[in-house]
Formats: sequence, C-alpha cells, structure tokens
Amino acid sequence: MLFWGAFLALALGTVAMALYVLREEKQLSYDNYRRGFERTVGQIAARLRHPTGQLALINPPGAPISAAGPGEAHLHPLMLPFSAIDFDDPNKVQQAIEMSGCQVRYKDGSSLCVAIGSNPWAGGFIYLAGSFDSADLVAHPRTELTVDGAHRARVSVSLRGEHYAWIAPFETTGADNPRGGLRGRLTGYADTGEAEVAHKALREFRGWIWQSPLCTEVPRQPEDCVKRSLFSIRLPIPVLAEALFEKRKPDWPPADLSQIAVRVEMLPPGDGPALLDSERGDATPPFSLQDLAPLLLPGETLSVRKEGEAGAPVVTIRGVNETEVAAPWLTSVVRRLVVEGNTAPIVAQEVVATPMGNYALTLTGDARSVNKTLASVATRVSWFVGAMLLAITLAWLVIEAGIIRRIAILTKRATRVSRTMKSTQDLARFDIADQKGSDELGILARCLAELLQRVQEDVAREKIRAEQEKDMWHAVGHEIMSPLQSLKALHPEEGDASHRYIQRMQQAIRVLYGTASPSEAFELTTLQVETLDIAAFLQDVARNAPCEGITDVVFEGAVAPLMVKAEAYALEDVVTHILRNADRYRTPGSAIRLRLQATPTSAVVEIFNQGCRIPDALIDKVFEYGVSDPEAEGTHGNRGQGLFVAKTYMAKMGGTVAVFNRDDGVAFELSLIRA
Repeated sequence: MLFWGAFLALALGTVAMALYVLREEKQLSYDNYRRGFERTVGQIAARLRHPTGQLALINPPGAPISAAGPGEAHLHPLMLPFSAIDFDDPNKVQQAIEMSGCQVRYKDGSSLCVAIGSNPWAGGFIYLAGSFDSADLVAHPRTELTVDGAHRARVSVSLRGEHYAWIAPFETTGADNPRGGLRGRLTGYADTGEAEVAHKALREFRGWIWQSPLCTEVPRQPEDCVKRSLFSIRLPIPVLAEALFEKRKPDWPPADLSQIAVRVEMLPPGDGPALLDSERGDATPPFSLQDLAPLLLPGETLSVRKEGEAGAPVVTIRGVNETEVAAPWLTSVVRRLVVEGNTAPIVAQEVVATPMGNYALTLTGDARSVNKTLASVATRVSWFVGAMLLAITLAWLVIEAGIIRRIAILTKRATRVSRTMKSTQDLARFDIADQKGSDELGILARCLAELLQRVQEDVAREKIRAEQEKDMWHAVGHEIMSPLQSLKALHPEEGDASHRYIQRMQQAIRVLYGTASPSEAFELTTLQVETLDIAAFLQDVARNAPCEGITDVVFEGAVAPLMVKAEAYALEDVVTHILRNADRYRTPGSAIRLRLQATPTSAVVEIFNQGCRIPDALIDKVFEYGVSDPEAEGTHGNRGQGLFVAKTYMAKMGGTVAVFNRDDGVAFELSLIRA
C-alpha cells in the first residue's frame, strides 16, 4: 500500500502540476491578450496614418495588379495621398513614391509606381515613376526619326474603350546633372508600331530620367558596370481630363480606376529584352489593407468605414484562424479553468484622417479566443505529461513485478510455514528457489534458502546426537550399572551404608549420563600436555597398528628424536581415529604412510592413504560432529565422531588438523608445536 500510494501520489501530482501550469498560462494569456489588443489597435492606426496606410485606405479594395492572360499582369493606377507628383525633381519623385509605398517591385530590383493625384483639378494625368538597372544610357539624336538605337520607354493605357500608346526615347538636355551621372528627357511620341516616329513630339507628355554615376555592384570589368536609373513620366489622358469638366463636382477618383490598364516597358537599344516590363509575373504588390490580417489574432475583426457614408464598410478583415488542431477534451479542460478578469468581447475605435476624408477603424476582439490557442499549445505539449505518467506507470509495473510481488510471495510462504510447521519435513515445503536472483531480493532469498538448508542439517545432527546419547546410556547401563547392581545384591539390606552409597552412585550416573552428550564430554576433557618424542611415538604407532586391526602402516621419516608438546594417550586416539578412516577407504592391498617433517616451529605429520577422494561438498565438514559418509552413516561404529574427537584433541594440545585431496588419495596433516 505504501508503494501504491506513493506512485498514485506521483501520478496525481503530475496531473495537478499540469493543470496548475495550464491555469496560470490561461491567466497570463488573458492578461497578455488585453495588453496586446491595445497595442494592436495602436499599431494599426499608426500604420494607416502613414502615407503607405493612407494609400491603402483611399484606394478602393482590389488588387493593383490583375492578370490579363498567360504571362501578362496589367497595372492599375493608385490614388496618392497627396495632390500630385513633382515629376521634374528626382528627389521629390523618390520621396513621393517611397513615402506613399505605391511601388510594385520586381525580383530583379526594378520598381514601378502607377498613380494619380488626390486633387482632381491638377489635371487628368497618370504618373509613372520607377527605377531599373542598365548600362550607360544611350541617347537618341534629335535629328533622327528612328528611335531603335537609344534607350526608350514604351507606355500603353486602356480605359473606357480607348487605347493610348506612347514611345519616349531618351534625349540629353545638354545641362550637367548636379548629382553626376546622366540626365535627360523622355520625349513622348505617339506609338504607331513603326520604327520611325513623328517629327513633332507630344506637348503634354512629360518625362525625365536620371542615371546614377555609381555601379550597383563592383564590376569585374569596367564595361560590366550596371547603374541604377530613376525615371518619372506624366501621361496626359484626354478621357479623364474631359470628364473633369463635365460636372461642377467631378467624381474623383474615377469609379473605374481599377479598370484602367497600364503597361510600361523600358527598352534597351536594339531588339534586346526589356529592362523593365510591368507585365512580368514576378511583381510584388504594394501594401494593402489585407496585409493587416497577420496583426490580428484569431477571433479579432477589423472594420474600416468612411465617415459620413452609409452602407457596408470599406473592408472587413478577420484574424487568421490557426490551422492547429486541439484535442476536444483538452479544449473542454481549458474552457473550464477559472481565471480572473472579464472575458466578454472588447471593442476599440480609432479615426484616421486622409485627404479624401476620415476613416473610422473598429477593432473587435474576444479574450475567450485564447482558449483555442492555449488548447492548441497544450495539445502539442500534452505528450510530455503523458510521457511522465507513462514513466511512472512503467516504474510502478517494474517495482510491482520485480519487488513487491516477490516480497508478497516470500511473505505468504513464510507465514504459511510458520503457522503449519510441526516437523523438519515442513521446512522442505518452504521452497524459494524460484525467487533467487542477482538483485538484493534475490540475494536475500538465496541466503534464506541456505539458512533453511543449514537448519535442516542442524536438525539432522541433533537427531544423530540424540541417538548417540541413547547409545551412551545403553553403554553406561551395560558397563557400569550392571556391576553396581551386582554390588547392590551383595548388600541387600536397606540399612547398610554400602547399599546407600551404591544407590547414590546409580543416581549420579543417571543424572550425569542422562544430560551430557558425547561432544560436550569431549570438549570438556582436560589434557595434561607434556614433552613427547614424536618420531619414536609414530614408530610405536606403526609397529602396534596390527594390534588395532590396521595392517600395512608404514612410517617414513627421520628416526632422530623430535620433541613436541602433546599428551600421549590423546595423540594416540587422534592418530588411531585417522588410521581407521584411512583403513576404511584405502585401496585394498595399499599401505598407509606416516610421514614426519620438521619446520622451525612445528612438526608436521602426514597420514596418506591411496583410494577414493572426499567429495568437494563434504571436505569442509568432515571434522564436524555427526558428519560421516552417507553410505556408512548409521552403521555400527560410524557415527561421525572420530574426526571430531581428533580435531578437538589437537586443538587442546595447541595443534591443528587438516585434510586434502590428492591425485591418488587423501592426506591428513597434523601440526604440533615443537618443544
């Protein structure tokens, strides 16, 4: 429950954190929306008060460029926010077209402005102004009738069923250009499609061209220098001029302004491609009211209306709706989050004054539209929260399957065993081998399994110990109790003192041998350690071994005296126990060899027999009490006691005993301290 509660708290905390952040973002979005709405109104008003914006306001809605056919793009005049263009002054021309933003720009860097003035009494003229790049301008000699050898402008205008065309070659005036470079007129002639022009130029057609003395780019060769040229043309349009005098208050701008088609070409000498052609399809139109749409947020609407005029607004622009998709459930969550502030629609108004009258701007917004935007953003980042929840779930599954489940299995099995265990057989049912592993829980399961195995072995040894105590009781009863019983028969009178002492001896024997075990008796034995010649001792052992029923015992070693600290009878018991084990497992017909080696501090006795080796699982346990060969265990005289006695006596004499498997047999090594 602790793990489950912790992971549940993590999951709930993650969701709560996401909701809290989402609510804070919604509050910030509402506040930012209100501030941004006020800035948007100011930006739009400032943009429209600029001559560029006034140009977009006073011209009827519609594209300044229209496609007339494949590869064709006719220009339509725009009405400027000032009365006319001073076409004779290059500085004023440049300032007028740049300030008003009436230029149509092309990818090669050239530009063109087609416009009319805001004052109808300035005359029915169409103004052309622009720039293009070319080599040095080639002038047309005035005495020649052909104009193909010079730079020239070709202009055509179509309106109200009429078509006008002009050809205007570049001619020098003879006066120096104050700015340097070339300066000259564009003299207008009626374009009849012939190579020659009329002798007399058109009086009302006025045009100028100025070429900069500087190259637009650093040329590799002097003849590769390309220079920028600025031109300005005033076109006389008889149809427009006549319409101005038909009424006392003429209609201006003309109602069919967007129907007037103008084409302008700047041609080089010869038949080369045009340096500037207004019908090229790569034109970028000037600023229009529709360009304000990116400033509007989703849900906002800009309405432009001319003051004093009823009817539909001049233009209505709505904010671009985002194409991002928001999850419906996430949109519902965002909508339900409560924040401070008024979420009702808000309205702001501004007035922009132009030469053609005042225009009222009305911007309508709705702060609730931020819900969709916020939901779209939340949808994009929701996978972060989903990934965190998935990581928490995976971590829970890993811990649940790898730790909690295994702990539960161990707990259930241990509880079942603790409740139902009545004998050692019940321990076998506590099987946790399937829970072993390399992690901490697996190590714990392995340790528990080994501990249970050790408990089972201890219980088995205790059983052997109980049987040995029973055997000792029988031995005592046979060796001691029987003579005492005979003595008791010699003194049958209960008043006899000897009879009383015999009963006390029987009682003492019952108490002593009824409670003490053989292992405790051996461990409590006290030995009288003295100086002993180990070489002579081993010779006597080898010589007297047949008396113990052990034949072919051979002593190998020096016969010189070697004194050690030992107790003769205890050492004889140790050697005898080892010889009996060697005799039991040696190869028939092979000898048991006693080897003596001396070191500076000790004497080492090796007892070797050729035969089977001790199993690896048993070699570290042969000196424990009750450990014996499983095949011989339980038979008479083989109760796992002899080697235990040997180890106990050697320790009491200050020595050690060890056993080693050799290639062809087993060797016991006894180490005694030298005297």
